Amino acid sequence: MNREKTVAKKRKVKYALVCGAGGFIGGHLVQRLKNEGFIVTGADLKKHEFNKTAADRFFVGNLTDPKFVNKVFDQKYDEVYQLAADMGGAGYIFTGENDSNIMTNSALINLNVLRKAVETKVGKIFYSSSACIYPEYNQLDPNNPKLSEESAYPAAPDSEYGWEKLFSERLFLAYHRNFGLEVRIARFHNIFGPQGTWRGGREKAPAAMCRKVAESKEGGVIEIWGDGKQTRSFLYVDECLEGVRRLMDSDFTGPVNIGSEEMVTINELAELVMKIANKKVKLKHIKGPLGVRGRTSDNKLIKKKLGWKPTTKLEDGLRETYSWISAQLEKAAK
Repeated sequence: MNREKTVAKKRKVKYALVCGAGGFIGGHLVQRLKNEGFIVTGADLKKHEFNKTAADRFFVGNLTDPKFVNKVFDQKYDEVYQLAADMGGAGYIFTGENDSNIMTNSALINLNVLRKAVETKVGKIFYSSSACIYPEYNQLDPNNPKLSEESAYPAAPDSEYGWEKLFSERLFLAYHRNFGLEVRIARFHNIFGPQGTWRGGREKAPAAMCRKVAESKEGGVIEIWGDGKQTRSFLYVDECLEGVRRLMDSDFTGPVNIGSEEMVTINELAELVMKIANKKVKLKHIKGPLGVRGRTSDNKLIKKKLGWKPTTKLEDGLRETYSWISAQLEKAAK
């Protein structure tokens, strides 16, 4: 037994695997688990783009490949966090051009990881689902979307990404029933913050808005897809991690929403970013992929089951995100 495992055994340290550790949420999660004393293994197509990973070990490879997944599951893990997926913002998910890759790659990852989780008898496994599983018919009114957990059925997601996430929820629950695998499932609602994709087409609305405002001059013009009256809520990444860790430490399987109830229009999101930047720009509304008209988290169930709900204000999270993206632009300009 090597020294690391000997020390961990003496301290009763837990071993965790984060699939998708090179991504935005995964990178933050690795750091959170390390801060809590876990011995952490990360796995992803690539290492984190913006930060040196805090993981004790990091496997670079494709989780759609069973041979690579076998390599990653080379020890018994107390906790596995399955965040890996083929994903992106509206510009990636809603064009229709990436549907086959989104569904195939993400489903293969989940099938491979679940198979090895059962074979190696992991303690618990977390699956990051998405608000995209909710029916489009409940999100047509931007002022009154319905996204309580039980409203997922009859199913009618607005994208193939949502359909795959819903399938995988059922896949994880099937493994829970048939193999006794301890599963926890959360539906993420628009997670944002520093150290995430902020350009290139896969970025989400908060990062895109911060970048556009930061790049513009006073009195300039930025483009927004649609009329800007579509509504969303956005959750700061630290709150997301708190919800995930509370769910994993609980005896509740889920699915449960992890998101904010602070709903804003996309136009209001732009105004908030302008306020933070102390810069006024004009909004030009153009055609583009939009998704649903209204979406916000319903947090009644998480408050009931976990006695908790997020409290960080959107403006506070945006301030941190804008500062980080501005710094990235300055680096790129040098």
